Amino acid sequence: MKKTFVILSLIAGFAPAGLAQEGARPGKYAGSHSVTLFDSTGVYVEESGLSHIMTHRRISMFSFHGCAQHSTVKIDYDPLSAHCEIERVLVHRANTGRTDTLVWPGREGNVPVYDYIAPARMIYWGASQKMVEVGHLDLGDELEVWTYKKGYTYALLSDGVGNASGLNATFAALPQDDSRYIPPMKGHYYDIVPFWSAQPVREKVYQLNIQDSKKVQYKVYNGQVDVRRQAADEAGRSLYTFTKKEIMPLKREPRAWADNDIQCKLLLSTSPDWQAKSRWFFGVNEDYGSFRATPELQKKVNELVSGCKDEMDTIATLTHWVADNMRYAGISMGEGEGFTLHSAAMNFTDRCGVCKDKASLLVAMLRAAGFKAYAAMTMAGERIDRIPADQFNHSVCAVQKRNGQFELLDPTWVPNVRELWSSAEQQQGYLIGTAEGCDLMETPLSPAEKHYIRIVGQSTIAPDGTLTGSLTITAEGQSDASVRSVFSARQSEWRANLELELLKIAPTAEILDIQHTDPDRYLEQPVSITYRYRIPGYASVDKKSVVFIPLSARGIFSRAMGHLFFDLTPEERTQPFSDRCSRLVDIRETVGLPFAPSQLHYPMVDGVADRAASFGCGIQLDGQTLSFGEQAVFGKRRYEAEDWPVFRAAALAQKTLSETPLILTK
Repeated sequence: MKKTFVILSLIAGFAPAGLAQEGARPGKYAGSHSVTLFDSTGVYVEESGLSHIMTHRRISMFSFHGCAQHSTVKIDYDPLSAHCEIERVLVHRANTGRTDTLVWPGREGNVPVYDYIAPARMIYWGASQKMVEVGHLDLGDELEVWTYKKGYTYALLSDGVGNASGLNATFAALPQDDSRYIPPMKGHYYDIVPFWSAQPVREKVYQLNIQDSKKVQYKVYNGQVDVRRQAADEAGRSLYTFTKKEIMPLKREPRAWADNDIQCKLLLSTSPDWQAKSRWFFGVNEDYGSFRATPELQKKVNELVSGCKDEMDTIATLTHWVADNMRYAGISMGEGEGFTLHSAAMNFTDRCGVCKDKASLLVAMLRAAGFKAYAAMTMAGERIDRIPADQFNHSVCAVQKRNGQFELLDPTWVPNVRELWSSAEQQQGYLIGTAEGCDLMETPLSPAEKHYIRIVGQSTIAPDGTLTGSLTITAEGQSDASVRSVFSARQSEWRANLELELLKIAPTAEILDIQHTDPDRYLEQPVSITYRYRIPGYASVDKKSVVFIPLSARGIFSRAMGHLFFDLTPEERTQPFSDRCSRLVDIRETVGLPFAPSQLHYPMVDGVADRAASFGCGIQLDGQTLSFGEQAVFGKRRYEAEDWPVFRAAALAQKTLSETPLILTK
């Protein structure tokens, strides 16, 4: 109770006086569903690293949608690592001036606080939710909520796939002490605090009360926050206060980077550097015994590598075996679920787990094959900044080759993908767990030519406008993965799916034959699909002219050309943006014509030449033969806002050629 009293006093000290009575000014926040009048968080950190967190928020309703949004109060938490309470809930009625008490210990009229299993999909860990039913709210009503938590939430492997599931009865039997709430890096504290919001916030305060002996590193990114530090008191504790006023929602541009990469955030950590985090991650899993090989596992490894030709062949064989033979699904295994990698023995037996379990099994198998291999952490979808906070949501594997260089492997993202490390993860930070300690590193750009899609056509236009010919699509890298996804359905549906790719661009096509590489032998060669077709009336032909669009340019298998799905209308952007992967699009077609034209009218598109994106095309006539070609190169996965003009120009040029006919006349 003493600790709770200290924290409540802390919160009360910085709740903005008089703010609630003034309310929010409607004109300034017009169009908003709700406005947070204040959002206050106070954190009290013990010597062990155990943190007590009090929040106090007051929200004003500006629309009926906002009223519906706040008709319940929900708090997510994991009972294995955190304790959570909804302490107080009040509703201040605008029409009557009355304050309704929904939750307040010792007062009458309290409504139930529900504690229930959180919804889950694919990852069934131990998360729960606390919920209070607020009920009907009117415009102008204000909702005021106090919550208390102790413990931590470990971000690694939260994946964004869904919350977890579990039975509260399981946790009731656990020892009711605070030891399980101490963070994995004992004695340390770290946090990521967003100073951004989807709805306006008049004032947000984050206050940290911590021992002065714990050296706090902090940095504000993508904006300004008022920072105050109160010198250590007699107990040797310092007080850090971070305040930001008038936080307005950002209107996000399509395909923009994650909010934490472009909006204001605060990072705090008492960990001295990334090397310390690396050593901790290595130690916690070695101590747990995550990578110990069993005789059964060793036997399987020997069998798999017996026919391998060299070092990389061995690494590839083991990586793809884990990728293809272990289902993605997670269940809670108890204490340490978020950061310990389940044992190789269990993973090999169950063949089921999330990314950390796939990484654990691959590390064990590589070690059994004689390699030095380590687990690593990364952040899919967001940047990792230099302050060593908990900026991870994904686990992978790193193997040290004989030349001493590390090779990153990701068995989660490469099932049926020819790569060992998905290039959809290029320009992404990662940290390898080693005994000596590694610094934070970033995956390099993957050259666009490693992710090509090539479309080669040979066709003939008859005097009646019928187009006959063949079209061959080949692809590599991430483009291979996109094209190959046409085979992800049941084998009985392959033919229909392949036909649909052509029929989407030529609905009247008669498909005479389709040949393709074996989807199950994807490591042997890139995907290749060849169509033979006949399309009546495809071209408009008369005695003096032929009008048509080369079939190869029409966007077949556009699923491998993510740049075509951008909104290319805006000429400028202010926010950086992402595509799935770097890529090269190479299109070639030779067309036999019904007569030898003397004039050619074609769409005017400008060439683009830049490291971020480029485009070029060419059309040549030789008697009754037309040769058409175009090439687009997109050089990154993550682009800066200033890359938009060349990216847009290259994508628009390809789109223009896919929609605008060529006109050939005598």
